[in-house]
Order: sequence, then structure tokens, then C-alpha cells
Amino acid sequence: MRQQFLILAFMILMTSGNITAQDEAVVIKVDTLSPSVFMLTGEGGNIGLFIGETYAFMIDDQFDRLSDKIKATIAGLTDKPLAFLFNTHMHGDHTGGNASFNSGGTTIIAHDNVRERVREHQQKALEENKITPEYLSQMLPEVTFSQDITFYDGAETIMAFHVHNAHTDGDAMVYFVSNNVLHMGDTYVGRNYPFIDLNSGGSVEGYIKAQKKALMVINDDTRIIPGHGRPSNKKELETYVSMLEDIRNNVQQAITEGKTLEEIRVDTSISGVYDEAYGSGFINPEKLRESFYTGLKKD
Repeated sequence: MRQQFLILAFMILMTSGNITAQDEAVVIKVDTLSPSVFMLTGEGGNIGLFIGETYAFMIDDQFDRLSDKIKATIAGLTDKPLAFLFNTHMHGDHTGGNASFNSGGTTIIAHDNVRERVREHQQKALEENKITPEYLSQMLPEVTFSQDITFYDGAETIMAFHVHNAHTDGDAMVYFVSNNVLHMGDTYVGRNYPFIDLNSGGSVEGYIKAQKKALMVINDDTRIIPGHGRPSNKKELETYVSMLEDIRNNVQQAITEGKTLEEIRVDTSISGVYDEAYGSGFINPEKLRESFYTGLKKD
């Protein structure tokens, strides 16, 4: 029940479309990670932007209400056409602007499961007369893939690859080979504990495996765009993986000893050495321990 409440709260937070004074105050900030790759932050998931020789390639799009601000920021960086918009997964803070960016000149791309989960979520809104059939159609990725897909622009090779049952069941990472920048979506959230969406195909083991796969791709000089938070690097990701494995092992040991969900949820010894560094975000230490217990019991 608590896990269902957590997911409901997350989805309400991530997909809310109400325009408030806070929304108006959102500023789209730009970090230059390489000569051709930029990270845009505002509200919601971090956006990746590659400006190539012939086109621009965008990763995730935050919320619909911020689309005009995001478009203006991109226009200040390049006049090249936005050929591709890539969704790293299905959550509304990463796909909320799909309909606004979807045009004859921009193709939305995602893993197969992202299209199906976005469709499922938008179908409910359609049945409640909150959106039109046209809007639903524009929200959906037009090109999907099951494992990997590769793009080319001049000297740059853009490799996108699916990671199984990690944050969700449709996660994909995008690696810009020549620029040596990796966008990890919400399979990595930098200096915060992760939200693992168990009801959308996510899993504890899959989350850790996804990060280990990323470590096989990158090197010490790679710049990492996390789903949320500041730009990161291989050393920080290695530390993060070690932290997750340690907490996973502690929770598994507690399960083996027969401890209940409530006992594990309040047991600060399980994650205490990491709580100050990683536990102040959306997922606090109690939520993390609960999520790991529920996930490992399912696994």
C-alpha cells in the first residue's frame, strides 16, 4: 500500500500541468559538457542537447508548460533543425512536452515499452476528456526499438541502448561517442537516492545492472547527464553503485533473517552511513529501504 501511494504521489508530482507563479519563475539553465553537447535544466528531468553538423538531437523534454521556454533556449544555442527527440523512459517529467515538440520535422524515439506506457497513461486522460485524440497521438513516440539504435551526424556516432527493468521497463541510455557524454535518464540521479518504479517494471537488481553497464561504456573523462541533479562522472557513478550494492546486501540480509517490512523501513543501520549524502531528495531513507525490501521480495 505504501509503495502504491509513493508511486501515485510521484506521478501526480511529475505530470501536474497546473500553471503557477512557480512555473512562471522557472529558468532553463544550460551547462556546456562538450563542444557539441549541452545539459538543460529547468523543472523535471534533465534535458540533453546535441548540436551536430546537420541537425540537433534532444533527449527528454520535461513538462508541456515549459516547452516554449525550452524551445527559446534551444533557439539561442542553434538554428539547426531539431530532427530527433529521444525519450529515456515514460515518466511525465521526461515526456510531458512530447506533443509540443512533435512536428513534421521532429521524430520522437523511445523503447517499445515507453510508447505503450505513455499510450496507457494518456488513454486514461482521453477517457476523462482531459485531452483530445490528436494530442494523444502527438504524445506517442513514432519510432521505437527493442534493444539498440544508432544515429550518425558527421563525425559523431550516437548510441542508444535499452537497459532491462531498471528505473522502469523502458529505460534507455544515450551515448555520444566522439563527445564522450552519456545521458542516463533516471537510471542514475546523481546525489540522491533513486526512485525505482516497481509498478512500471523497475527492479533493484536491474537498476544496479544498468549502472554497471554504463560503467562498461564510459571512461574517466566521460561527462554524465543524470536524470536529475548536476552533471556527474565515472568516479561518482562507481561510488553510487557501491552504495546501492551495500544497501541491497543489507536489506537482503535483513530479509533472510526474517525481518518485516516495517522493521526494515525504520532500521537506520541498513543505510545510515549514506543517508546524509543521498537521502535528502524525493526518496528519503525510509522510502528507499521500503522500496528495496519490496523490490527484492518481488525479485
